Amino acid sequence: MPYPTDRERDRPWVMRTYAGHSSAAASNELYRRNLAKGQTGLSVAFDLPTQTGYDADHPLAKGEVGKVGVPIAHIGDMRRLFDGIPLAEANTSMTINAPAMWLLALYVTVAEEQAREQGRDVDEVLAKLTGTTQNDIIKEYLSRGTYIFPPAPSLRLITDVIAWTVHHVPKWNPINICSYHLQEAGATPTQEVAYALSTAIAVLDAIRDSGQIDEADMGKVVGRISFFVNAGVRFVEEMCKMRAFTRLWDEITRDRYGVTDPKARRLRYGVQVNSLGLTEAQPENNVQRIVLEMLAVSLSRDARARAIQLPAWNEALGLPRPWDQQWALRMQQVLAFETDLLEYEDIFAGSHVVESKVEEIASGAKEEIDRIAELGDAVAAVESGYMKSQLVSSLAEYRRGVESGERIIVGVNKFDTTEPSPLQAEGAKAVETVDSAVEKQAIAALEKWREQRDGAAVDSALMKLREVAGTSENLFEATLQCARAGVTTGEWSAALREVFGEYRAPTGVSAASMSGDAQELSRVRARVRKTSEELGERLRILVGKPGLDGHSNGAEQVAVRARDVGFEVIYQGIRLTPEQIVAAAVQEGVHVVGLSVLSGSHLEVVPEVVDGLRAAGAGDIPVIVGGIIPADDAKLLADRGIARVFTPKDYELTEIMDGIVDLVREKNGLSQD
Repeated sequence: MPYPTDRERDRPWVMRTYAGHSSAAASNELYRRNLAKGQTGLSVAFDLPTQTGYDADHPLAKGEVGKVGVPIAHIGDMRRLFDGIPLAEANTSMTINAPAMWLLALYVTVAEEQAREQGRDVDEVLAKLTGTTQNDIIKEYLSRGTYIFPPAPSLRLITDVIAWTVHHVPKWNPINICSYHLQEAGATPTQEVAYALSTAIAVLDAIRDSGQIDEADMGKVVGRISFFVNAGVRFVEEMCKMRAFTRLWDEITRDRYGVTDPKARRLRYGVQVNSLGLTEAQPENNVQRIVLEMLAVSLSRDARARAIQLPAWNEALGLPRPWDQQWALRMQQVLAFETDLLEYEDIFAGSHVVESKVEEIASGAKEEIDRIAELGDAVAAVESGYMKSQLVSSLAEYRRGVESGERIIVGVNKFDTTEPSPLQAEGAKAVETVDSAVEKQAIAALEKWREQRDGAAVDSALMKLREVAGTSENLFEATLQCARAGVTTGEWSAALREVFGEYRAPTGVSAASMSGDAQELSRVRARVRKTSEELGERLRILVGKPGLDGHSNGAEQVAVRARDVGFEVIYQGIRLTPEQIVAAAVQEGVHVVGLSVLSGSHLEVVPEVVDGLRAAGAGDIPVIVGGIIPADDAKLLADRGIARVFTPKDYELTEIMDGIVDLVREKNGLSQD
């Protein structure tokens, strides 16, 4: 997005909504409808199998296909996704990380095909492509969980994408370094800035040292690095955070990488305001939260976002409907076109209050960046578990503030009396639902695709991919060959899994600090101790993340609090099959299984755990579940044998622990004390 001179009215940012579900055809229809409403950019949400490199027929994909995004299995799906949307004129953001090279290769291939169909020069069209692949794997290890490979080969994939795009798709942002998810995982403003910039340093050092970019071209690389940040409701602090971010990025790129062009050193960032900060209780309050959070990244001209996407008011309840997304888009349009916000130079210039807060965040971030450098770099700080444990502890402290009432959340822990909401009068119809037939249709289409393609070309392309992966050669051209041959997402990832291996990141739970009300903790701890004595063994809870949902913040906090009140906690991290969870529960002899699911796959994966326990002769172990679960679904889960269902409105973790003790005592025939 070009920057105006100080005498011009600032141009509006790129306006997006994060969207995609069910199928490429359904998502294409949604995109075209949103563009017709004045949306100026696309933000593609991919489903969890696509994000983690699995096809729809993989066992781990069960219940996840098309739920939180669109499934893209091959070049045919990508063609359908952008049918009727000229990519040379589009501005597309793709939330994809571990398989970012693969999805970008599919996107580039479709752009090439469009150019040939229109009789245009292919290189000319590629030179016009604008948009972003998220492609930040560091934050996946820390917060979002859609990583596949170990850190070193993951960083290589990022480096290869950056090098290829700088030479062939010069306007594309090959990486979107995300502090967004760090805030959702508990990061303070200082940590958010420090960890994101440490990631940027690790990436830039890797590309500089790879030999794929001339030193004179480092300015081009820096100029294509973008960031994706979170804007919370403390909007003054968030605005100061972005001014600190801008200042530090300018210093780092000038002093560490010798970039002399001030334009190349500008912090180029997009925003989604804090989705996980939206509440299930009194969700109409989310409207004003979203507007205030948007102000945080638009008020300061010197640190203004160049792209903004807003969640819908009801995202804490489920997938938003097209009307809900339209409302979010109109919020942006009112601010950009009806107010005078864009008519002035920076309105905070010279404010000693703002400058003091900016300096506080910037100096704290510098100290944390130096600490990470002492550990080696951001990759080393991931592998050691340092950054993850810091985030888990920060989130525990945040939750302590909410539970104690020090941090007020309107409608949740204060001002919670309410009238019936007309916005929710439709009940289950107040959110978008994905037809259960979507998964079967995707699997059938995948089988048909495999039957019709050239199998020899696929085998040859995958063989070449494995060969190149075993060298230091750039992998992008081999990936393009796979895309053109009709290779599937799962096949591309499986080939690289053979060479690179897989990875399980540290959970950060063991090093997290204790939190919560001391008196209440002591009371529940005494109940856990008494129950353990009566049973003749220590109470044990297994905390499980079935399926592909990698948002582990809630599960980690439950694990920490369970340990704090005296449970022995078995927590093995994310991405487990129901069979693995059942096996662990039986082997460890746990007294309760707690499952966390935020992806919408609870009706498919949770009953499988219950059925598996029964089949293993352990049907007496109660199963509880927490996540974004509509009331109607909670009733269905209860009918399938789930003992308790918790949703985001159940924020008192110690109270939840107390309820779990009640459940264990009841299941074991102990009197309620």
